[in-house]
Amino acid sequence: MGTTLVADGRTICPDQGIDRKLNVLLSDGRVAELTESRPAADKVINASGKIVSPGLIDMHVHLREPGKENEETIASGSAAAVAGGFPSVACMSNTDPAVDNEASSEFVFLQAERAGLANIYPVGSVPKGRRGEELAEIGQLSRSGTVAFSDDGSPVSSADIMRRGLEYTKMFGKAIIEHCEDLALSGDGVMNEGTLSTILGLPGIPAASESGAVARDIILAELTGGKLHIAHVSTAGAVELIRTAKRQRLSVTAEATPHHFTLTDQCVKAYDPVYKMKPPLRTQADVDAVREGLRDGTIDAIASDHAPHSTEEKQLEFSLAPFGVIGMESLLPVAVTELIDRVLDWPELIAKLTCNPARILGIDKGTLRPGADADVTIIDPHLTWTIDANRFRSKSRNCPFHGKQVRGRAIQTIVGGKTKYRLHPNADY
Repeated sequence: MGTTLVADGRTICPDQGIDRKLNVLLSDGRVAELTESRPAADKVINASGKIVSPGLIDMHVHLREPGKENEETIASGSAAAVAGGFPSVACMSNTDPAVDNEASSEFVFLQAERAGLANIYPVGSVPKGRRGEELAEIGQLSRSGTVAFSDDGSPVSSADIMRRGLEYTKMFGKAIIEHCEDLALSGDGVMNEGTLSTILGLPGIPAASESGAVARDIILAELTGGKLHIAHVSTAGAVELIRTAKRQRLSVTAEATPHHFTLTDQCVKAYDPVYKMKPPLRTQADVDAVREGLRDGTIDAIASDHAPHSTEEKQLEFSLAPFGVIGMESLLPVAVTELIDRVLDWPELIAKLTCNPARILGIDKGTLRPGADADVTIIDPHLTWTIDANRFRSKSRNCPFHGKQVRGRAIQTIVGGKTKYRLHPNADY
């Protein structure tokens, strides 16, 4: 494979507390050294004026295969991942059939290997078939490489199943990534419950649906000592509950998505289903609380919750269209545009996309330590462009940031020492 030198970039590795101009030498698929000198190499990548980061990790995506390959496949999702700057992603279990046994987990790894682009890590379901009746084969799934467990797309509604899930996953050092929602409170809601939902004549989902479920799961995490990760936090109440749990030193972590720290329920006024997701877009006060949670460390990670749907489905009327938006290819630029110099500095943002998700998932990624896998993301922090979902590598187009002017972009994604994506220097977007 030879050696590659990523030269003269601003190297940011929060795992090592590094933020300075360094040369990163890659050799035979591993990080060889970070040095101020300029060692000889078979290939040199000029990263002057760019940020050199450990390979970014999106810890929450839906790749739809098997079952809905018309919306996304592991191959197309891998292409979207590396185009977004993510050498590694964790894909949720809500496929058909669900990832609830060793064979289904191995299928994900096999398809990822065939695609040959990104590292794809399967997340297993908590109960078999995501039906809430009995636990999945957590031991077998863990041995087969499953990195976490989740029924995302829906919550683990049974408190008993959730308790036992936390107990069993604790035995294997795995986290449960929980979609916190009280389905009885959500009912047939399609947007945030409030004055606006009444004006628009759309059934609402109250903030209490999320915060009540978060409270239950934190109590169960305290009871069991299990690792609980709260997905796609969207309400001020949930942020405060997580903040309190962290003060109590419970094993609780959380993530936020770009749409929940950027957009509000006011977007729904146009009845455009591209703004329909779960949890729904909330109020400005909730957005502000999520941003504060990111700033003070209450929220550990940023993830896309990439949820592709066909154009035909998303063009249905708002009440009938499915929940979910795509985000792997828009996450980084939206986060840079909305958070840098406002909420987070660069090392803080990189940490929420590298070492923090790696720690939560228990994977040996998200670092540029010598000996680590040579996964590197090179970012142009100054590049300004307009997001065009029609040019995405994803099969789907349901992006709420289509047409948004943004700053910052991954211009090269290196996976295992090999470049898997490079932005063409003459690209017009």
